Amino acid sequence: MEPSFDLGLPLWLAATIIILLLAVSALLSVSETALTSASRPRLFGLARKGNRRAQRVNRLREKQDQVLASILLGNNLVNIVASALATGLLVDLFGDAGVAYSALAMTVLIVIFGEVLPKTLAVNRPVRTILAFVGFVEITFKALAPVSRAMQWVVGHVLRMFGVHLGRGASVSEEELRGAIELHGGPDADEKRERAMLRSILDLAEVEVGQIMIHRRQVASIDADQKPSAILEQALASRHTRIPIWRGQPDNVIGVLHAKAMLQALRAHRGDPDAINVLEVATRPWFIPESTRLLDQLEAFRRRHEHFALVVDEYGALLGVVTLEDILEEIVGDIAERHEYRMPGVRPQSDGSYILDGHVTIRELNREFDWHLPDTAADTIAGLVLHEARRIPDVGQIFNFYGFRFEILRRRRNQIQALRLTPPTSKTAAPLAVGAMAE
Repeated sequence: MEPSFDLGLPLWLAATIIILLLAVSALLSVSETALTSASRPRLFGLARKGNRRAQRVNRLREKQDQVLASILLGNNLVNIVASALATGLLVDLFGDAGVAYSALAMTVLIVIFGEVLPKTLAVNRPVRTILAFVGFVEITFKALAPVSRAMQWVVGHVLRMFGVHLGRGASVSEEELRGAIELHGGPDADEKRERAMLRSILDLAEVEVGQIMIHRRQVASIDADQKPSAILEQALASRHTRIPIWRGQPDNVIGVLHAKAMLQALRAHRGDPDAINVLEVATRPWFIPESTRLLDQLEAFRRRHEHFALVVDEYGALLGVVTLEDILEEIVGDIAERHEYRMPGVRPQSDGSYILDGHVTIRELNREFDWHLPDTAADTIAGLVLHEARRIPDVGQIFNFYGFRFEILRRRRNQIQALRLTPPTSKTAAPLAVGAMAE
């Protein structure tokens, strides 16, 4: 006579039920891992192209906490039932020793076939997997949602008893995107350039125009009290198409002269430059605060159909100028030059060091060479040395900050005009420790 299980089930039927429960456990595990691991951008792109399964997955992700709670509830339920059936089955066959046999056998089966194997599959092919099992997830969620909601309610009240208040977690979309950017590509020069461009796009909402502007010391300007012929000659000799004009002192900008407008005025006056009224040809200056974010300024340029703005500090003093090209170059790099190192003021040396003009910005260096020098306390490389050294250094002094070696080459009054920067020989990140002067 065939032995039977305690509940009256034949042994073959009990074993079949256990195998089916383990299969359900595997499906729940693979669905859970695939749902949390699948790429959000890729699913969003598939949904935009009309993929109905991707659209259903995105709807599930809108209530992901409840869906995961339902999956975990179902997974634990089937594992417990399978273990209970296995214990009864083995006790019926081996007596009290069947309890130990059941614990050992079910642990191995659940870990391998209910957890490790399905989750390994899901991690390696998350999008394809969740698209294949989205229907199963929907059925599980609808069946167990009432119970999972009740459990979440109980958990929330218990945690509040201990002073823990649950809320919606902060969005990590930007952090995830930045992490994906850092993982993009390898050490190839083109891939480094792509990473720098993507980082710069995300930084537009954080970087201020004061960090990328052209300092007033480097701005070419024209005295409006000169003869129109002299102004025209200077405008044509300049490599810039828009030039600030001032009266009395260079900080007192009263207009912006466009070379094209000047040539049109010259043609209108039959080639007589001294007949031109320069102030009528010039446009009104547009002043913006140095704290303006690049993204806001880019939108302002688009809205006003302008390409040129003057940057002032909180007291209204002129600091420099910023152009549409400056913001675009913040994203794509220098679009005017075509040599290997396209940064003005940066001269690579054969020993691996760089001769830098003091006005070169830290952001440009970080983007060009994939460095990580801090740019919060200072905008330029000279400013960084002054900030870290806490003094005005002498020519020949050497400092070590953030793993880099800074040697002062030229100074004019209190301004560092040139220095030699030697980056770390290793490509590992330099420790962000307080710098010290080299002995």
